[in-house]
Amino acid sequence: MTVMAAERSRPKIDLTSGVWGPLAGLLVLIAFFSFKAEHFFTVQNAIIIFDQVTVYGILAIAMTLVIITGGIDLSVGSVLAFSAMTTGWLFSIHEVPFGLALLAGILAGAACGLFSGLLITRAMLPPFIATLATMTIARGLANKYTDGNVVSGWPDYFNTLNTYRHFGVVTATTAFFLLLVIVSWAFLKFRPAGRNLYAIGGNPEVARLAGISVKLQITLVYTVAGALSAIAGMANAARLATSQPYDGLGYELTAIAAVVIGGASLSGGVGSIGGTLNGILIIGVLNSGLTQIHAQTYDKDIIIGIMIAAAVAFDTLIRRRR
Repeated sequence: MTVMAAERSRPKIDLTSGVWGPLAGLLVLIAFFSFKAEHFFTVQNAIIIFDQVTVYGILAIAMTLVIITGGIDLSVGSVLAFSAMTTGWLFSIHEVPFGLALLAGILAGAACGLFSGLLITRAMLPPFIATLATMTIARGLANKYTDGNVVSGWPDYFNTLNTYRHFGVVTATTAFFLLLVIVSWAFLKFRPAGRNLYAIGGNPEVARLAGISVKLQITLVYTVAGALSAIAGMANAARLATSQPYDGLGYELTAIAAVVIGGASLSGGVGSIGGTLNGILIIGVLNSGLTQIHAQTYDKDIIIGIMIAAAVAFDTLIRRRR
């Protein structure tokens, strides 16, 4: 197959896939809880929902990039904890200037992502196995060099990033999450490197023949996912004013759920930041709404599980028809 033939056979990229269905579902949920709960449909509650989904949302952005390429990243929750523990350990215990400690934490997250990417592209491990290994190693390291202890003593000004509301509305961490949404959306929509991710997820061999450096792109995606996981770890630490080895436990499942509910395909090549934002807001609205109507805690898990199954079944049906 020539490069020109590969270009002609490259799968069509749908940059808005998954937006409208999840958006309709989100609006239905908002309408339902607005009637069922007296204080649900308020500006204050909307602000609280955004605050609650910020950490999950940053992880979901990372997961979106990975899933579009046809991969999966089980390590994001562990990398979140490892990166935050690295920063807290350097600053609180070794008295490293906070700016350098913060940078070291983000670089530690990026290094974890790079490790996963190299396991996938060089050692040829499946993404599930590669990121499972990284998940276990990162969690083990977070425990090892702190002896499993909680690290506290983060700077007060850092903690205010999640408490002080600018203009009385938005915290710095939530504003940064929304900025990441815009930047990642623009990257996927307007940048050739972003559109290449869809081509890789659609058909890696065709993408390679079309001149895309598939292994390099995949390695970079996992590195970026690691860095974003570290940033989520810093946002989580600002919210809790501490960091501990078991922070982020299970967060990877919430991130995957948000991306899948948002319309992305686990087979790769399909997904969008807009869909993921809808997915993470659906989870946030469910959490808030079910709490306000005094539903049992496990109801949320049951509903989200059903929504994941329905989303994947719908994706499978569409692919069969195509």
